[in-house]
Amino acid sequence: MHLVRTTAMTAATMIGAGAAALAVGRYAGDGLLRGGPDRPLPGEPRLTVRDVDDATVTLDRTPASCRPGTYGLTGRGVRAVVGPPVADVSHLPDRVVRRLERITQGVLRPGLGVRLTPQVLHGDPREAFLPEGLKDPEDLKGLEDAELTGETGPLPAWFLPGARDTHVVTAHGLGATREHPAALLPFWRRSRVPALVAAHRGDPGAPRPADGLDRLGAAEWRDVVAAVEEAVRRGARHVVLHGWSTGATAALLAAADPKVRPHIGGLVLDSPVLDWDAALHALAARRLPAALRPLAVHAARVRAGLDQGRLRAAADPARLTVPVLLLHSPDDTFAPWTRSRDLAAHRPDLVTLRTVRDAGHAALWNADRKGYEESLRRFLTPLV
Repeated sequence: MHLVRTTAMTAATMIGAGAAALAVGRYAGDGLLRGGPDRPLPGEPRLTVRDVDDATVTLDRTPASCRPGTYGLTGRGVRAVVGPPVADVSHLPDRVVRRLERITQGVLRPGLGVRLTPQVLHGDPREAFLPEGLKDPEDLKGLEDAELTGETGPLPAWFLPGARDTHVVTAHGLGATREHPAALLPFWRRSRVPALVAAHRGDPGAPRPADGLDRLGAAEWRDVVAAVEEAVRRGARHVVLHGWSTGATAALLAAADPKVRPHIGGLVLDSPVLDWDAALHALAARRLPAALRPLAVHAARVRAGLDQGRLRAAADPARLTVPVLLLHSPDDTFAPWTRSRDLAAHRPDLVTLRTVRDAGHAALWNADRKGYEESLRRFLTPLV
């Protein structure tokens, strides 16, 4: 009897421990899937403002803070836009001085914790600040507010009219909002290409999923389908999907949907997440202690319904039927660029790969705006 009682107690203890581990794993997994513009991604380290004046801001020196180009700078209650590092200003060896383009919200002060983000635009594109050379009064002429009928409810959008019957539909990624792709509105305006820049479920102004979780494109692709259908209603004969990060993943999945596949004329995939497990492991490495990571990754995979086989099928080189422009940095710590390299190697007839070194995840436009837009121009010209 004693042996039976002891065995039962041991089993109960093990079951209880297992249940607790599962609960902890699920809680941690949900944490990996909570996105939003205030949740930094791998490659966006926390920095401290060391000094600031009217023209410059001094930050901790890290590989991220030394990258070339223009970025958003965000912290608690503050947003700003910073330009490239300034070479001719004296500073300590562990500091970097960047040009301060503008403070768009709050007060930038020494001691404030901040991070760099590829999202440079904050607010309505018609009123928000864009860096020098990106905007003149005609660039956003005619920009309209729109609303899509999404699977989960109405989704706000901006629509930029244009003369072409090939439209661009955008899909932003994890850690961003539709303000991120909206920085390209002046480029599309100059190219006379209509563009629909839409929100996804969970974005500001859009319905939130009941659990508040991002699906890394595994559910958001249906919002991209809704945007394509809206573009067709507005006169698009063909649609080019332009996605960033998990938005590029959503674009790939949407392009495979039979309802809209006949309308897809091309894909622009910026820093695409082509391996959900790799992305989850990168998020876990940033946010969780090592002991919790395997449980959290497994729980997040299940909670988000991530079917790696379905993603492989959508990105199968043999199944591609439209031209693809792949934009990816070898320095990406969230979405391994080797998947993009392999995709381009297997379909050189359809896929063009452009890489930018010293650029973060989904930040190639920031690091090399002129080169990025020239690649876009060359890609779009035969499609419009």
